[in-house]
Amino acid sequence: MAVIRVMEPGLFTTVQDLGREGFGAMGVSPSGAADAVSLRIGNRLVGNAEGAAGLEMTLLGGAFEFPEGAMVALAGSDFGATLDGKPAELRATFETKPGQVLKMGSTRTGARCYLCVRGGVEVELFLGSASTHVLSGLGGFEGRALRKGDVLKIGAAGGAARQRRLSARALKEMEPRRVLRVTPGPQSDWFPEAAQRLFYAGRYLVAEESNRMGIRLRSEAVLGTPGGKMISEGVSLGAVQVPEGGQPIILFVEQQTTGGYPKIANVISADFHSLGQLRPRDEVRFERVDWEAARNLLREQEELLGSEERLFE
Repeated sequence: MAVIRVMEPGLFTTVQDLGREGFGAMGVSPSGAADAVSLRIGNRLVGNAEGAAGLEMTLLGGAFEFPEGAMVALAGSDFGATLDGKPAELRATFETKPGQVLKMGSTRTGARCYLCVRGGVEVELFLGSASTHVLSGLGGFEGRALRKGDVLKIGAAGGAARQRRLSARALKEMEPRRVLRVTPGPQSDWFPEAAQRLFYAGRYLVAEESNRMGIRLRSEAVLGTPGGKMISEGVSLGAVQVPEGGQPIILFVEQQTTGGYPKIANVISADFHSLGQLRPRDEVRFERVDWEAARNLLREQEELLGSEERLFE
């Protein structure tokens, strides 16, 4: 069986697929790729199903040996990848020969890069998913980030695959955004008009302590919190909650499934992949859109991802 040998794990590298939906009532968040669009593209490049498991690298990539060789693709941010010391193309399919080492450095653009291999990374599924839920130590490879010396199995692949690359047009259309589009949150009317104007006019920096559970934002402008107490309720991916202190937190892929802080807004589904590429100290702003616009933007994104002609060169 073909394998991937971890020579260097990088800063924080985990096995991720598209997550485990439907278990929120049990207190289990979806987890999965922080930038699901990039994982889907990487898998399509190597001929996998979109939801096949790959490796998610954060800020600093690792080094991986392919003892039997493999067909691979890198998607997401530019980590300056090299194959046996020679530049490896991003967002394109390429072959690794037996014994070659694919090495990544520090990010040059966003936060995360995805390594997809034909056949997918094969691990034991937890609740039907290969994704790593780090906070609970479940799923993925032993429920943790990868370490030097780990050996990952590559799954079997059927049929023929061909080399191709992401089109320049598709890359431009799906470029991560720093102006995040949002719809009103379930408690948006709890916030006075002055606080809402401040929220949409404000500029926020991504805090160092942000992680896969929540993206913490910092600003000189403090929103404040509405008066009154709130009973905990179910929360959604991308919810922008405002805890005591008035600095927003965007709930992310390993979010808690319930929360007792008011939500002023919710990032739209079409911009979820942009959240996955935010780095500490990146600046973001918020732009309000209506429900119809949010649905249209997601439909347009899915139409692009579903079109071979538009997606690939």
